[in-house]
Amino acid sequence: MDALITGAGGFVGNYLVQELLHYHAHVGATKLPKEYIKCKNCDILDMDLTKEYEVRKILELYKPAQIYHLAAQSSVAVSWTDPELTIDVNMKGTLHLLNAVRSIENYTPRILLVGSSEEYGYLKNTCPVNEQETLHPANIYAVTKACQNMIGNIYAKAYGMDVLMVRAFNHIGVGQSPTFVASDFVLQIAEIEAGLRAPLMRVGNLEAKRDFSDVRDIVRAYRLLMQNGHTGETYNVGSGSAVSIQELLSILLGLSTESIIVEQDAAKMRPAEIACIQADIQKLQAHTGWKPEFALEETLQTMLYHERRNFGIL
Repeated sequence: MDALITGAGGFVGNYLVQELLHYHAHVGATKLPKEYIKCKNCDILDMDLTKEYEVRKILELYKPAQIYHLAAQSSVAVSWTDPELTIDVNMKGTLHLLNAVRSIENYTPRILLVGSSEEYGYLKNTCPVNEQETLHPANIYAVTKACQNMIGNIYAKAYGMDVLMVRAFNHIGVGQSPTFVASDFVLQIAEIEAGLRAPLMRVGNLEAKRDFSDVRDIVRAYRLLMQNGHTGETYNVGSGSAVSIQELLSILLGLSTESIIVEQDAAKMRPAEIACIQADIQKLQAHTGWKPEFALEETLQTMLYHERRNFGIL
């Protein structure tokens, strides 16, 4: 097998499967039994990362040359309500994967561990942030991802494993959950245009600045890092620029066919909001030559188009 994607049933996984199929003949995609992956040209495999014997069984059978480790409990909210699950999946699951690789004789795949910009936590006057910044994780999810990164670094150095890590910044696209801000805005606008709600949008803090990338750019960066990234290194993956939530909303309102009133909703406000989160991507670009291909407005327009189709208003 050329490449295996863990956690391929999620938002990013579906895009990464399609990206890799353009370049690899044999791609495997793991998922939980309750999940669904639509893919005719790849091996779809059920695997629970918390069960080490399942992980080892699949790796022994297929011995993928590359492993993209996306599988995670990725909800910050769930990490507060179920920290044990978050630790089991994100930390113990990563150990299960790395230990399973180590246990297989004459097997040395390249492994990409996917982390998050959440690892940086509450930064003061650090925008953009580079990979050398001290981490201040502010929630359980962020802590587990920071630990995953450190574990990967230790295994690369101590055992000579070909492991590299990324910290992915905000990525958006068709199919993302409306629990994320861009998808939430798109869904509200589509519902208004479909006549399913009054022309009123409820929003949170619009002043915060975030680094948004099209998910298709993100998975392309992952592929290029697998080709050219350096073992044991961590790479920021993002657009390299930050825009305010207000700017994102203004783009979408400009694309809408309706005149929409915007009101702030206290329920959508966070008690401690980071003013700016922006990736320094000099290292990523120096090692891979990667640069974003999709402009923010193009991505948002595509998301709105698909949501309109879902409501039958096109």
